[in-house]
Amino acid sequence: METAERFARVTDWFSANMETAETELHYDTPFHLLIAVILSAQCTDRRVNMHTPQIFTRFPEPSDLASASFEEVYELIRSISFPNNKAKHLIGMAQKLVSDFNGIVPSETYELETLPGVGRKTANVIASVIYDKPVIAVDTHVFRVSRRIGLSDGSTPEAVEKDLTKGFAEELRGKAHHWLILHGRYICTARKPKCPECGLKDFCREYVSNNLVL
Repeated sequence: METAERFARVTDWFSANMETAETELHYDTPFHLLIAVILSAQCTDRRVNMHTPQIFTRFPEPSDLASASFEEVYELIRSISFPNNKAKHLIGMAQKLVSDFNGIVPSETYELETLPGVGRKTANVIASVIYDKPVIAVDTHVFRVSRRIGLSDGSTPEAVEKDLTKGFAEELRGKAHHWLILHGRYICTARKPKCPECGLKDFCREYVSNNLVL
């Protein structure tokens, strides 16, 4: 199957079967989504959502977080993965928002990537979800699913992002990110993919190649 046809079939299937596809992180402002995405690195959205209500109440604005102590932030996120680094990143991110962006979360990915704790994936999530930019964030789920079903042969997140950007129509890229991440989270899981339940299996490159039966 040609790559263009595979993208078309994947798009058609998700459009018909996952009409609503959006982030599972809870947030009420762009700043709070940025906090949540930073905390979600190597941590489940469910666990992040357990902690963010208290964090959002304590730090409604970047200026509030910018003036917080490390100890205060650490105590709020201590059961989230890598709390030391994330506490430092959150405070540094807020301080830079205040000093360089007047407390406003920027819309351009190159500006977002100047913030502590914000890499390309996080920048693309914010740009896509908040500002409707035609970019695709590639996390571990998107990377795994894209390669399994044959949308990319890229060996790095950047290479996979390039293939997905080329393959999905501009107006679908934001939704496509959520299609792939949710499919990877609940169906095309890392260790035990639920292939019998997968509506993509008939044109999934790995399933067809391996004749995988679980």
